[in-house]
Amino acid sequence: MLDRFLFRYIDNSALIVFRIFFGGLIFLEAIGAILTGWVTDTLVDPQFTFSFIGFEWLQPLPGNGMYFYFAIMGIFGFMVMIGYKYRLSIIAFSLLWTATYLMQKTSYNNHYYLLVLLCGFMCVVPAHRYWSVDAKLNPGLRRINMPNWCRWIFILQMFIVYTYAAVAKIYPDWLDTSFIEILLKTKSHYYVIGDLLQQKWMHYFIVYSGILFDALIIPLLLWKPSRKWAFGAAVFFHLFNSIVFQIGIFPYMSLALCLFFFEPKTIRNIFLKRKEIYTGHDIKIPTYRNAIITVIVIYFSIQLALPLRHHAFEDEVLWTEEGHRLSWRMMLRSRFGKTSFKVVDKATNNVTAIKLKEHLTPKQIRFVSTHPDAIWQFSQYLKSKFEAEGKTVEIYVDSHVKINKGKFERLIDPQVDLAAVHWKAFRHSPWILPSKLDRTKAANP
Repeated sequence: MLDRFLFRYIDNSALIVFRIFFGGLIFLEAIGAILTGWVTDTLVDPQFTFSFIGFEWLQPLPGNGMYFYFAIMGIFGFMVMIGYKYRLSIIAFSLLWTATYLMQKTSYNNHYYLLVLLCGFMCVVPAHRYWSVDAKLNPGLRRINMPNWCRWIFILQMFIVYTYAAVAKIYPDWLDTSFIEILLKTKSHYYVIGDLLQQKWMHYFIVYSGILFDALIIPLLLWKPSRKWAFGAAVFFHLFNSIVFQIGIFPYMSLALCLFFFEPKTIRNIFLKRKEIYTGHDIKIPTYRNAIITVIVIYFSIQLALPLRHHAFEDEVLWTEEGHRLSWRMMLRSRFGKTSFKVVDKATNNVTAIKLKEHLTPKQIRFVSTHPDAIWQFSQYLKSKFEAEGKTVEIYVDSHVKINKGKFERLIDPQVDLAAVHWKAFRHSPWILPSKLDRTKAANP
């Protein structure tokens, strides 16, 4: 039964067209990052880069290096789109994009993470077997079919993304529109729709339609009678997000992924009018069957587990941020912080108050003021700076943060020397003080 499902051959029209859209979008992502100033603000201007902990060895190239880096990524994206040297192109882009993702997290969002995962899929699927330069140059590559697993890995991945996104929204500040009101206040200047976005009924519409869309879109796309209506809803939902929230290529990538839900005949009639439709029912079990099944099971087990890991940490993820990343907790909260760093020379007891503007960009200051892991990383950076001057120091942090419409609360224990703290990726950091909710519970057991 499993072999029949995974290794049954189906028409590959969806994958071929998706490759073209995917290549075009990653080309635009790379070139757009240069033209919009994202590369400058995130990777060129900062003196210090907040990489993912453990990947500090991944640092931006000096000088104009990152502009060339992204230009090369754009070239590889274009080569993916036209299917030229496909394997080389998609693997190269994937490595470059993943390195970019890991070398900075000031601009972290789930969409960048999703692109890493989709790149991984595109490295292994036969997306260049039709309507590609590779197939034109080497007709022996040409195929009109593919194994069924090549379709379902995309569907299952998006089901995980949307389902966890829906579940994460079921918390008070989303349900009572507190967060969405804060978010949309920054959009009041928008032409035509700015005032509309400030209406309370619109806030409730966005909040509850967002939950319903995330929870139901994949099942409705899979069910043929509702597919067209679901796709229409997806078009509205993603274009709305693109216009209002300006979140790059993600809405269009999500719409492109809808190709995997439609019948090959529909895709052919719209995009590939000259392509013959594969109507066979071949089942070809490869010699590496066990390896494919093992990788699929391990990969999706990890994808199911990662978004749940915040339950293994103490306190609330909205407060501590422990387990927030890689969990599809998208557009759920706003964080505001006031944070200062004090360096104490152990030999002289001289105290140096750090001026953040001398070390960080405005965007990084906002980031380090609200995220515990960034506070720890910056403390380690300061420690290394002073040690380079031959000093042994202690570093203390005074940090107050508020979530959404809440009150400012102290985030970091001001008595803990963060210079002496070791990061523990899989355990709660006790120097992050409990949230007000947990303190109330402790006082009223």
